[in-house]
Parts: sequence; C-alpha cells; structure tokens
Amino acid sequence: MSLPVIVTRSEPGADETARLVTARGFRAIRSPMLRIVETGLDPGALGGVRHLIFTSVNGVHAVGGAPVPAGIRAWCVGPSTAAAARAAGFEHVHEGAGNASDLAGLILAAFPQGPLLHVANEDAAGTLVATLRAAGCDARFAAPYRTEAEPRLSDGALAALSGSGPAALLVHSAKAAAAIAASDPDLARAAVIAISSAALAPLKGRAGLGEWIAGTPDDAAVIAALMDAAAGLRG
Repeated sequence: MSLPVIVTRSEPGADETARLVTARGFRAIRSPMLRIVETGLDPGALGGVRHLIFTSVNGVHAVGGAPVPAGIRAWCVGPSTAAAARAAGFEHVHEGAGNASDLAGLILAAFPQGPLLHVANEDAAGTLVATLRAAGCDARFAAPYRTEAEPRLSDGALAALSGSGPAALLVHSAKAAAAIAASDPDLARAAVIAISSAALAPLKGRAGLGEWIAGTPDDAAVIAALMDAAAGLRG
C-alpha cells in the first residue's frame, strides 16, 4: 500500500497539494487544520492604493471580487502566491523568495511610490507593515478574512496515524502545527514534513519517524522533502 500523506493545509490550497501528492504515487488524505472565514474587504481600503502585498494565496483570493484599480502592482511572498496573482489577472507581479522578511527587503529595495496595502488574515497584522512604515513607506493593512483552527485531525488522518505502517504529515504553517499539537495525536509512526522551520516548531520532537524541512517555503520544495522522507522510510 502506498504511503499515506496527511495534507493539513487549508483549502483551497489543500486540493493543489493533495494533487501533487497523488501525482507522486502517494495516498493523499485531506485534513485541513485551518479554515478560512471570509469577513469581506472594504472597497474603501483600496482607495488610492497603487500596490498590493500578498503573503498567501488566500489574500489574492480575498481580493478577487473587489474592483482592483488598473495597473496596480502585486508584491507576492513566493512562487505559489505570485502564480495565484497572475491567474487572478494581475499584470505587474513581483515575486519574493518565500518569506515576509525577504518580501519586505524586495519592496524596500524598489521603494515604490504610493500607498501599499497588505491583504492578509488578521494574525498577520503588524510586522510587515511596521517594517515598511519604519523605512518611510506609506503601508497599510486590511484583513478580509481570518483563519480558525480545527479541533482535531480528520478520522481518515487519525486512522492513518494509528495504522501498522508509517504515515507522513505535511505542515504548511505554524498555526496549523500548533492546532495539531493541541489536539495531541499519536505521532509515533509519523514523519513530519514542514514548509519551514517556523512551521515545524510547534511539533518539533514529536514525530517518531523524523522531521524534514523544505529547502524553500513553497509546495514544490515540500513535495521534494516528502520524497526524501519516503526514501528514508523505505530504507
């Protein structure tokens, strides 16, 4: 039987990750540990804005229904977010290396003129915008959605973890990892593959079969780390 791989990323990203997992011959088990609750974007928040900052694909989706001014530039944290922005119709997309700190450096190196609006969930408020403001940028923040943690992994995920063979657990954020840790599943026969060291932190030392961290914070690197983990488990 193929290795069960538990995808804990929130939707709609979980579907894409599960597709990549299945394409590699693994058995994908969807168990999002975060759910997106849309609260809506105040159209007035876009007034005068010439640049939008996205630190997740969900931010791009949240802006999807709003009247975005023509010519606006999208500053994206990494490849997946940049791809979502291009798919949403943004013509001017700047792609970061995968984390908010690098994105701030990219923006400050260009020092764009005009207001910048960071669109993200409410948990992301503060740090990036504060960094840009401290450097003299006109940066603002809007939270058109929030994330809420699920109380536990799905029945299918728990069954995989309690089976006789190994299972892999993919973690895309520290908040999802914290939700998993709080639910206290048995990870004795689990390998944890995290998108970053920060995402791994709440579960560090909990996985009985080891921990792997993606080389870069994107899905392609997560899948590469999964492949390395699977090879190690077979060995």
